[in-house]
Amino acid sequence: MRVHPLKFLGLLFAALLLAGGKSLASQDEARVKATHNGLDARIPVLLLTGANNHDWKWTAPRLARVLEESGRFAVTISEKPGEVLAQPKELAKYKVLVLDYNGPRWGDAAERGFLEAVKNGMGVSVIHAANNAFPGWVEYEKLVALCWRKGTGHGRFHPFDVKVVDLDHPITQGMPDMRMHPDELYHKLVHMHDTDYRVLATAHSSKKSGGTGNEEPMILVKMYGKGRIFHTPLGHVWTKVPGSRASFADPQFRHLVARGTEWAATGKVTLPASVPNWLTAEEKKEGFRLLFNGRDLRNWRAYGKKVQPKKGWVVQDGTLHHIQDGGGGDIASVEQFGDFDLRFEWKVAKGSNSGVIYHVQERKGPSYKTGPEYQILDDVGRKPAGRHSAGALYDLVVPKGKKLSPVGQWNTGRILIHKGRVQHYVNGVQVLEAPIAGDEWKAMVAASKFKDWPEFGIFDKGHVCFQDHGGAVWYRTIRIKSLEE
Repeated sequence: MRVHPLKFLGLLFAALLLAGGKSLASQDEARVKATHNGLDARIPVLLLTGANNHDWKWTAPRLARVLEESGRFAVTISEKPGEVLAQPKELAKYKVLVLDYNGPRWGDAAERGFLEAVKNGMGVSVIHAANNAFPGWVEYEKLVALCWRKGTGHGRFHPFDVKVVDLDHPITQGMPDMRMHPDELYHKLVHMHDTDYRVLATAHSSKKSGGTGNEEPMILVKMYGKGRIFHTPLGHVWTKVPGSRASFADPQFRHLVARGTEWAATGKVTLPASVPNWLTAEEKKEGFRLLFNGRDLRNWRAYGKKVQPKKGWVVQDGTLHHIQDGGGGDIASVEQFGDFDLRFEWKVAKGSNSGVIYHVQERKGPSYKTGPEYQILDDVGRKPAGRHSAGALYDLVVPKGKKLSPVGQWNTGRILIHKGRVQHYVNGVQVLEAPIAGDEWKAMVAASKFKDWPEFGIFDKGHVCFQDHGGAVWYRTIRIKSLEE
């Protein structure tokens, strides 16, 4: 690929880079193991790097983080692909290979091992300049399908939209278009050896940016034997040009790589279609804002204190996570809210219990002494009464019509409070509506376990709290819209 000086970056690039840079800098190199019931359920990934005409020493560890922050992968990085690929027993430990490599050939034994593993079902993710690699290696070119070869090029590094054109594939099903992604836009990739492939998304290569004026493929997939191949030419990072790292800072790109790699490994995609901890253009227009950015606890503090919790609550793989028996107490939003629309994702470990408590005023007692609660629970493991089950207005109203995801998988929650009434939603379904003020509310409280708590449910404004009930619970994509007049 030609040297690209990248002498400019707009404010958008700088903002994306700053956000992504802080995320990467703040994460410890020793990754916290993502476990479920004590077993590591992550997909084993082998990331092949060690040579590239791009900044592989920077991109390889970042690609590992991109995958691990999703919670689905355990990544091993190899800077010597020729050695590991020549060892069938070692290679058999992995379900998917991620290619961040563009350098010398690997050698006969390694190349045979690579092709044999893929033909037998190992997945492959081809990232950016990996499609430049190995001119003349016919089988590799068939596997990649569209390669950087004579006649291929790109315009200026700039923000552009990536449009999903095939919504029937697991990677792109339900996935929104990528908006204003900063990157190089490869054009005129060469179709190799008439091999078949399927385009899932394209981008317009504008002549104004130095492109072709055509739609160019940005996400493609194919089969190579039994192996699933995910390929994206996105993800340009040029050596000694820090501004080009904006491509990796974009949460949309990070989410795409995780979804594509999950499909390559398993044939399915369990990760959400929307980008976690990211507002869509529609949500921004409606007035939503994030209460959790997936990187730190800046909008949160320990209940009843002015500092963040010192234990129990951690930011792990883009989630707000309470560790099993970790302590720390409840965590409270810094701000207070009255009428609002709060939306979030949640999951629990087997037997775990938590809650989202709202209109909380900090007193000497716990948060639930003042605030009503959206119940978070493992219904299957705990078999609660209806008023204490997931999605309930705790001890007050039974949720109806809900369908929960299996324990350990994500659910969506929503709490809507407006003009003295509250609604709870579970996975997009309204499961209850009730008063939250007035005489009817007072009568409900008088018939509940809260009847002797004089300050329970009397406030029309307060903090949002996530409950520490001892169990392991995860939250993410926490966003809120004020409905105050």
